[in-house]
Amino acid sequence: MRPYLVKTPRLVQRFFHNYSWRIKTIKKEIYLTFDDGPVPDFTPWVLETLESFAAKATFFCVGENIKKYPHIYQEIKDGGHSIGNHTFNHLQGWKTPTNKYIKNILKAESYLQDEGVKKTKKLFRPPHGRIRPVQAKILRKKGYKIIMWDVLSGDFDQSLSKEQCLEHTLKHIKNGSIVVFHDSDKSFKNLDYVLPKVLEHFTQEGYEFRAL
Repeated sequence: MRPYLVKTPRLVQRFFHNYSWRIKTIKKEIYLTFDDGPVPDFTPWVLETLESFAAKATFFCVGENIKKYPHIYQEIKDGGHSIGNHTFNHLQGWKTPTNKYIKNILKAESYLQDEGVKKTKKLFRPPHGRIRPVQAKILRKKGYKIIMWDVLSGDFDQSLSKEQCLEHTLKHIKNGSIVVFHDSDKSFKNLDYVLPKVLEHFTQEGYEFRAL
């Protein structure tokens, strides 16, 4: 049995109702998200693949990676995609004191912001989806919208074949689904196969891929 759930149970979504798990809509819309970038070996490929299907997505960026690769971060913005905060060092909230965690997120935000331009929406996704209620409460007061997911592709799972990854991702995506992928080395074995096929399948079904 996988140590994670591909589909987030409705009960979990209702219990943690202050987080965004999916977009409520009857329209044929899907919200792809990519965590852990930007990185030079994989993010440009993701951007090119999305562009080939006229698809928009949301990138939850690690501040340290933005600092290292600002030109790739600029490519994400130039492509018309949404940007979210994924901490500066990919910190896990459960293992990090709250003060340190919040400071790390704010440090990342300083790299997300355009100079002299304040973002109108601030999106945050906790690494591994693990965040303490007190941490989430502080972030909401600071204007952040906490974005989770209802479909976890499992592209990071080295034990999962690319065919299995595609099968369960296609099976669980519905109208308004927020889907997690990763533009990272660990995930690319599966992502390289799965992402184009997901885009192709749902485009043929009349869906649009939108940014949050």
